[in-house]
Amino acid sequence: MSFSPSRWSGCVTVNRVRVIYQLARADFLERVRRYSFLVTLGFTLYFGYLGATGRIVLQLDKYRGAHNAAYIGGFMAYVTSIFLSLAGFYIVKNSLDRDRRTRVGQILAATPMARISYCAGKSLSNFAVLLAMVTVMAVAAVAMYFLVGDHSGFHVLPLLSPFFFLTVPAIAVVSALALVFETNGVLRGGLGNVVYFFLWNGLLLLGVVQFFTQTPHPFLDWTGGFTLDASLAAAAKAAYPGAVIMGFSLTVGSLQDAALHIFQWNGFQWTSEILLSRLFWLSIAVGVTLLAAALFDRFDPARGTPLLQNPFAAPLANEVADSTRTPIETFSAARLVPAAQRFRFGTMVAAEVKLMLKGQRWWWYVVALGLIIAELAVPVAVRGQILIFAWIWPLLLWSAMGTRETRMETSALIFSSPRTSARQLPAAWLAGVFVAMVTGSGCAIRFLLAGDTGQLFAWLVAALLIPSLALALGVWSGSSKLFEIVYLLLWYIGPLHAVAQLDFMGVTPAAIAAGIPKFYLAATIVLMVIALAGRKRQLRT
Repeated sequence: MSFSPSRWSGCVTVNRVRVIYQLARADFLERVRRYSFLVTLGFTLYFGYLGATGRIVLQLDKYRGAHNAAYIGGFMAYVTSIFLSLAGFYIVKNSLDRDRRTRVGQILAATPMARISYCAGKSLSNFAVLLAMVTVMAVAAVAMYFLVGDHSGFHVLPLLSPFFFLTVPAIAVVSALALVFETNGVLRGGLGNVVYFFLWNGLLLLGVVQFFTQTPHPFLDWTGGFTLDASLAAAAKAAYPGAVIMGFSLTVGSLQDAALHIFQWNGFQWTSEILLSRLFWLSIAVGVTLLAAALFDRFDPARGTPLLQNPFAAPLANEVADSTRTPIETFSAARLVPAAQRFRFGTMVAAEVKLMLKGQRWWWYVVALGLIIAELAVPVAVRGQILIFAWIWPLLLWSAMGTRETRMETSALIFSSPRTSARQLPAAWLAGVFVAMVTGSGCAIRFLLAGDTGQLFAWLVAALLIPSLALALGVWSGSSKLFEIVYLLLWYIGPLHAVAQLDFMGVTPAAIAAGIPKFYLAATIVLMVIALAGRKRQLRT
């Protein structure tokens, strides 16, 4: 019986494909059973519903498409792309970390499975999780048409094709990027969550080039939003020949529909340029997956972050090995120093501050000091912008609040202490407030010297709100990721883009005039109650 090399190569290929499939399948089934999957799916459906029913409008100046099958499909596909390209990353960016924590990685590292096979399986699993959400949204789009559509005719291809051609390549890139961030020792933690937020924003803005060149650039359009805008604009100009459309925006439609001009849009003309551009983004996803395979350390502690170890293992081993130490039996109780019975709250707060700042490099303090000096030196007109960046700099310090006990496996020790809810929790909160006040102290001094009580009150409320939000979300979620996402979105939409209702820092005059800081003061109290309830829940369990 003869055996050819080609047959051997085919067997190896089939076996590798089987390994990738089984790895992706097991990982996919584990993820879709989580509450985070259902919560994200619920938010995606909600935003899609708002778009399909006209509460959120993709508005081209004073023009909007009629709610036919094509518009509902295109717009819901766009909303899905935008939402999942951000939230989806944080959902799927935990696969390798879970293998590290559960020590499954050590088992996999002992197998002959290649790094490319492992990374391909993980990337495929990420893609499958997000694709399941896209599929649900596509089904929901069909239901939306029959519920709120204009009943001009149900056309399957115009309604569903945007999900396939626009959303699928977008989530493929997200799936691969999440894997790259996990294989990089610097980006796999909280820093990576922050970096991706700005990377996501930068990738979305690539398509803005078409507004300067006045020509479409689908190869720069990651989520397909600008491709959708170009197609809608062409239909609007055909319906209203004198229309001048400078751009598009997502706005609240229920308040503005009466002033909008409605036009018919019958769907995309899928040109070869558009299709090639979507294939281009799929190829980007493949390339990024290969990059992840090159960066993957195969769970080798010598190349990457060491696996979680018992913090008491090394000291115990040293005590056993050190035979020169005096045996513990030679000590008597009389020689032990009596434990102090007096509780010092200030000492605990100082300890929490030290824990919060532990591990920060010298350059972190240099940047923080530079921001404080800038707050004192810059003119009044731009002082608020400096405060915005001064209170994004300690993000990773705040995100650890409420999660440190679980992450460091000290919950049994901390929670067994007397009156931990009344002592340790307020101390951790005050440590976060201290960091906020110090990093924003330059603005507070200037507000105080100028006698601007409104700005000073808003500053104080924000300094109390931020650690309260971090503590509440950290205690209930057990992870720093939720706070990082929520705070980044709130910071980005509110203070940075001057949306008064979400400006919790009070850097916009409209927020001060509308009394927004009073609302966030009440929110601070509610968040502290939620954090306290979460800690009592932890103590009971």
